[in-house]
Amino acid sequence: MKITAISTRIVNAEMRNWVFVRVETDQPGLYGWGEATLEWKTRAVAGAIEDLAPLIIGKDPRDIEQIVRILKKQSFWRLGVIGMSAISGIEIALWDIMGKWLDQPVWRLLGGKVRNKVQVYTHLGLGDMRAVYESLDEEPLVRRAEEVVAKGYRAFKAVFIPYTHYHAPLPDVEKVGRLMEALRKTVGPTIEIMVDFHGRPASAAAALAYIDALAPHRPMFVEEVLPPGDTQGLIEIAGKTHVPIATGERLVDRIEFNELFQSRAVDIAQPDICHCGGLLEAKKIAAMAEAASIGVAPHNPLGPIAGVAALHFAVSTPNHIIQEEMVGAVPWYFDVVKGPIKMIDGHWQVPEAPGLGIEVDEKVCAAHPFAPEIYHTQNAIMDDGTIVDW
Repeated sequence: MKITAISTRIVNAEMRNWVFVRVETDQPGLYGWGEATLEWKTRAVAGAIEDLAPLIIGKDPRDIEQIVRILKKQSFWRLGVIGMSAISGIEIALWDIMGKWLDQPVWRLLGGKVRNKVQVYTHLGLGDMRAVYESLDEEPLVRRAEEVVAKGYRAFKAVFIPYTHYHAPLPDVEKVGRLMEALRKTVGPTIEIMVDFHGRPASAAAALAYIDALAPHRPMFVEEVLPPGDTQGLIEIAGKTHVPIATGERLVDRIEFNELFQSRAVDIAQPDICHCGGLLEAKKIAAMAEAASIGVAPHNPLGPIAGVAALHFAVSTPNHIIQEEMVGAVPWYFDVVKGPIKMIDGHWQVPEAPGLGIEVDEKVCAAHPFAPEIYHTQNAIMDDGTIVDW
């Protein structure tokens, strides 16, 4: 069996352009789908896939580890998030091919089933990105929390940490506490609430001020409390709070995760399967995390193929905790990709179809061509004009 072609389909989903990757083989009717979505870098990722393809045309698509090594090592330059996202999309498609060839679901090839259902969470607004990033007041937060719970979710994430520099002003800290209190009162003690800091605080002291305000209302975890790479700051925070710390969505290399795990600075790792090198690399990162007594909750606000890949990963990964999803991102989410995602009582069910168990409707893809993504960064400016992390 040989790889004969690799191509992309770009599907605009408002804030994001989904980048679907199709890998074809010389076996009639045997091909695989992956996803390499990377916000605001769509054309760069599609170009990287086109650049990488000649390295593996003619290779056996079942030699997945070898193909990834070729793509990483024969590229010479370290690839960064653009190149690693391109590799991830190709790699996921190879697993789809392997599963179809063996007539088995991908999760079985990744080690088999370790759970009978997968707990998931969504964002306030059910994936509407304006709601996610523009719900900074009590009324919309509470209303959207009620909507999420009414849809059957037992967990959700909110983003209401103010844009911050090195200092957290007291009025902002007190507002964060009031918002969290309102959410907890609205949904009660049985619904898990996660708070995404989005890397906005520039110092451990600023992050801790917000964490202390959230702590009485028992968040499941707080995410990206500092920008990526500040391991020493995370160590300082971890030593001063009992609130679980999660991070990792913007790390794309196993070495970066290794430093994080060795420091024991986090409780939950959040690799993104579409950025870190694909399913097998995510499994390796999860194994490293397990050795450090750290759980995984993969980052996934992306498209439907990414969602299905995350489902297969979760079914087969022992230290998986909960899965982020964004099935409400656009009304036609389930039209563009027919697949096995089915939620019952806040959990996705285990798929049984071969491969990823999906089929892409290319007519729907074509109806949503590339368009520039929406930016939400215009507010990430302090009153004095200082640019801060979005």
